[in-house]
Amino acid sequence: MPYTHLFEKTTLGPIELDNRIVMAPMTRSRSSQPGDVPNALMATYYAQRASAGLIITEATQVSLQGKGYAKTPGIFSGAQIDGWTLTTDAIHAQGSSAFLQLWHVGRISASAINGYQPLGPSACIAKDTTVYTFDGSTNGDAVFIPVEEPREMTQDDIDQVVQEFALGAENAIQAGFDGVEIHGANGYLIDQFLRSNANKRTDAYGGSKENRIRLLREITEAVIEKVGRDKVGVRLSPFIKFKDMDDPEILDTIMAAAAMLDELGVVYLHLCEADWDDAPKIPDEFRTQLRAVYSGHIIATGNKTPDEGESLLEKGLVDMIGFGRKILANPDYPERIKQNAPLNEIVDTHTLFGGGDAYGYTDYPFWKP
Repeated sequence: MPYTHLFEKTTLGPIELDNRIVMAPMTRSRSSQPGDVPNALMATYYAQRASAGLIITEATQVSLQGKGYAKTPGIFSGAQIDGWTLTTDAIHAQGSSAFLQLWHVGRISASAINGYQPLGPSACIAKDTTVYTFDGSTNGDAVFIPVEEPREMTQDDIDQVVQEFALGAENAIQAGFDGVEIHGANGYLIDQFLRSNANKRTDAYGGSKENRIRLLREITEAVIEKVGRDKVGVRLSPFIKFKDMDDPEILDTIMAAAAMLDELGVVYLHLCEADWDDAPKIPDEFRTQLRAVYSGHIIATGNKTPDEGESLLEKGLVDMIGFGRKILANPDYPERIKQNAPLNEIVDTHTLFGGGDAYGYTDYPFWKP
């Protein structure tokens, strides 16, 4: 198939992109310790993959309280801002653009990770859910531990989180990013507020879907105020239920959230679609409904083949296609698509999360005809 649409130029706010291929956010847990500081190895990793039209970084915590996994980077200290500048300089030198994904895990954490009791919309623990640390590991592998019961957030907690997202966005622009993505997906804090099974509140943040999208609205408004709507995207995951997030009302809530985000004028909506083999597929009917309520760019990510991505673009259902693990193992993935070249496979799943050197991270070879 000639991938006319995948390799078509596009604009994202004021940014011109060479193609419609997105490097999707993938947690890799390579930040320097102490302090969760992005480093030169991470900059190399992202620069290698800068033939994608847009890079969205791995999830980056807006505060220590918002951290849920060991060695994930932050964007709330001066050292972290300086560390991320290495990455933005390297990406821009290759002619690509990058958004930083802003993250608060909410109830998906444990005091062993960050020293705090987790926070959540309600005091509901996420059943059968774990996070990882590297403490106690004898071979460098991640050690998985169960999440702890969260504390229900007070109004002061909510106000603080809103400001943490706003400051994280401001810090990201200072570090040279072209924009930020608010992580509202995959069972983390904002997604917890969106879902009726995790959000049992009876105040202005719970109950109706209009109340459950309130935190997302307040965070998005605060971020827009700091950096401008043309530098703000939002990620949502309507069909993903892991981390104990099965909510029968979520699709109606997502549509209400999308209409609200359209009103605020965010530059894109990023649909996180499951990437395992038997995952639920997003039906075209849902995509058509989403198009009717949201007029900005739509990114679809989730184990897509280039053919599937091209078809979605051709139908006008989405505007950009995100690729994750294929770009992880193939830094030159766009060129391999063009040439129908063979793909590298992931060399060692133990290197997906954690590692202190190039192995399984920056040593994947580029294709040579």
